[in-house]
Amino acid sequence: MNKKIDHIGIAVKDLQKGIENYEKILGLKCSGTEEVSEQKVRIAMIPIQDTKIELLEPMQDDSPVAKFIENKGEGFHHIAIQVENIEEELERLKDAGIRLIDEKYRIGAHGAKIAFIHPKSMGGLLVELVQRD
Repeated sequence: MNKKIDHIGIAVKDLQKGIENYEKILGLKCSGTEEVSEQKVRIAMIPIQDTKIELLEPMQDDSPVAKFIENKGEGFHHIAIQVENIEEELERLKDAGIRLIDEKYRIGAHGAKIAFIHPKSMGGLLVELVQRD
């Protein structure tokens, strides 16, 4: 399967301040923001060549990103790998005994199909699988 880095997720307390930092300090430009209510986050996508930086701001104190910030602080949250067929990829991982957060995909930002591999299967790294149709 053809795979590539889709985006890198960065947890932030203040989305607008995060956007301003990436634009002012790195000279990048935010392509837009979106609320992903199922995951209780507001996101901003910042394109950089063939990939994106995704800033994630928690919408509620009980969201996974809020808990992440509380435990680890702002910063690197996850890496997202783009796959051609997320259902096949999830089945392959399940068959291999890989621990998953999502055994079935869900819909994420921009209508993409997403699923997460548990960090315990990836040496502590949260990995998101993304299929963009």
